[in-house]
Amino acid sequence: VQLVESGGGLVQAGGSLRLSCAASGRTFSTLHMAWFRQAPGKEREFVVGISPSGGSTYYADFAKGRFTISRDNNKNTVYLQMNSLKPEDTAVYSCGVANYYGTRSTTDFSSWGQGTQVTVSS
Repeated sequence: VQLVESGGGLVQAGGSLRLSCAASGRTFSTLHMAWFRQAPGKEREFVVGISPSGGSTYYADFAKGRFTISRDNNKNTVYLQMNSLKPEDTAVYSCGVANYYGTRSTTDFSSWGQGTQVTVSS
């Protein structure tokens, strides 16, 4: 499956961004999806995951209450709405296809997009 992220940019602290991840190549509605992020000098970090139907989600603690994942299976796209952004949210955000629901380990992901840069200024 091919994944293409978009929607990143520069935003002030407290602002919002909506990221998109468009998928092609497989039946999107069967895919477990997730967002990760990677800051400079740090390892890739799990952010949030979503079930194929969109009915179940699971979040990293830092994302709870500020970030929301959703998907539109008609558009083969998964979204990440990020509110109340902080400078420490600055990273490259990537979407991935998980081998199963609930995993937070990068080793359980079979496909990745190229990522989109999110920069939050203080």
